[in-house]
Amino acid sequence: MMTFVLAEYPDTPGVYLMKDASGRILYVGKAKSLRKRLSSYFRASADHAPKTLALLGKVHHIDVLLVSTEKEALLLEESLIKKHRPRYNIVLRDDKRSLLFRLDKRSDFPRLTMTRQVLRDGSAYFGPFSSASAARATLKLVGGIFPLRKCSDRAFKNRVRPCLYHQIGQCLGPCCLPVDRQRYMEMVVQVEQFLAGRSRSLVRELGRRMREASDSLRYEEAALLRDQVAAIEKTLESQASVLRDALDRDVLAVVTAGDGLGLGMLFVRAGQLLEQKTYHWRGLGTADIAEALETFLPQFYGPGRYIPGRIVLSHDLSGQDMARELAEVLSERRGGPVRLALPRGPDERRLLEMAANLALTAHRSDSVQDAPGQLERALGLPRAPRRIECVDISHLAGGDVRAGVVVFEDGAEVKPDYRVYALPGAEGTGDDYAALAQWALRRVESGPPWPDLLLIDGGRGQLAAVLRALEEAGAAEEFECAAIAKGPSRRAGELEDRVFRPGRRNPVALRAGSPALLFLQRVRDAAHRFVISKTRKAGRKSRLDSTLLGIPGLGPALARRLWDAFGSLEAMRQATPEQLGQIRGVGPALAGRIAHSLSGQALSVQAESPGG
Repeated sequence: MMTFVLAEYPDTPGVYLMKDASGRILYVGKAKSLRKRLSSYFRASADHAPKTLALLGKVHHIDVLLVSTEKEALLLEESLIKKHRPRYNIVLRDDKRSLLFRLDKRSDFPRLTMTRQVLRDGSAYFGPFSSASAARATLKLVGGIFPLRKCSDRAFKNRVRPCLYHQIGQCLGPCCLPVDRQRYMEMVVQVEQFLAGRSRSLVRELGRRMREASDSLRYEEAALLRDQVAAIEKTLESQASVLRDALDRDVLAVVTAGDGLGLGMLFVRAGQLLEQKTYHWRGLGTADIAEALETFLPQFYGPGRYIPGRIVLSHDLSGQDMARELAEVLSERRGGPVRLALPRGPDERRLLEMAANLALTAHRSDSVQDAPGQLERALGLPRAPRRIECVDISHLAGGDVRAGVVVFEDGAEVKPDYRVYALPGAEGTGDDYAALAQWALRRVESGPPWPDLLLIDGGRGQLAAVLRALEEAGAAEEFECAAIAKGPSRRAGELEDRVFRPGRRNPVALRAGSPALLFLQRVRDAAHRFVISKTRKAGRKSRLDSTLLGIPGLGPALARRLWDAFGSLEAMRQATPEQLGQIRGVGPALAGRIAHSLSGQALSVQAESPGG
């Protein structure tokens, strides 16, 4: 443990960085008074949790960053944790940002889409949904009840005929049909009511309009309203109301669970329980709860996430130094007041009890979260690999060479960080070693965040090719590498897969079926699936693009407009020259050539638009 000298640290707000002998950041903390906070670590009478004792045993020196206010310290701490991901901090994964529905109300004909980011753009947002399948099911339900447009703004502006959704009654076709905008906007208001939990008042209003239409002998309109009412009532049967008011709120409870702290979250929207989530942090105890909440809240409710106006907590933070600044930061991100409060009334106390019971189960599903620790021990790594990148090379008969990279953090996929690299220098060679070397140089150029473990799909040869390229780029010290090769039968996922590390002639001794090996296989298989899908898409796109670009007078810009307007070569082939001529830049002569060229080709596939 380092020798702590009180006089070396100022009595001002700031952020402190605890580092080991190599200069690696172990922990980032904030304080209203750096001197008082740091001295609390080194008092002889301090009763620290095991995790804190382990941290202090590795601290070699402490750097401090001074700021003017406690709020600045809070924001600086959050950014440093996100950047450096210290081992002893609570670090959340960006891939856990939940899905929301976005209703763009600025458009003449708004549409409902899914997003993971909240922007101050005048749109209405509804959610969250931690399950993508649940969000898609709800979106499908809304689309079946309310026929809003589905196409993107670009496709909407370029369409020349209604799409399939119009044919099946799930879109009014405002892209190219004379749709009454007032009627459309009335439907938009109904969608808002439905998603905001005001479904019962919506049912009453639709029922009234249905009776009026029937009395006026507008039976087709009455039948449509009847079907909408029936669909909404069926949905209401499966929704559980947990509060009598219509306020949005999140409920968070922290309890001791297993060998650490468990956190249970309930997301209540318009009085209905929508989703739930759990977290588990090993090595923390009851004394760490307030600090854990202070660290968790600004990370979870980061910029771009939906933040309700009321967040109910199991523990009172009002006595903490940063409580007021934390509420201020969240209010700024929300664009409105945010209240961090203890439960009020029997309903919120009942929800908090539900969240606490949920938190007790958090450690039971924590086996995946322990993957970094298992890999640290199994592969002899200098630290637990919280961020893992895996690269795989794929090509089609030597062409369309792609390197696909998947990212896992704390044992879970981070799909927004997935990347695919085109490698034109490897085209036609069929040389995976050269392709990996080219990719490694590209990866170094792209910069941090660096992975704690770089996994290569391949054997000793592939591992050596990447290591040589990293040494050439002067970045070998930034990467801990390993390679995973299929066993003798070459079947993906088989238990005999072998793992290689630099400096070892023989594979690492990983027991077949061990958690560490199974996790590496899971990461490798994810990379393989990802790069194969991207390579096939690139090959299909290049073949189909060549069909259009082979027509005299048709360049890439016009080909793109045709894709956006028609969506497939088959649709273009069935279009008349007059319909083709409606595309900006396509004159009568060119439209005739396009129709003549495409009509003479037998298409065996119907492809989506590139970028669709």
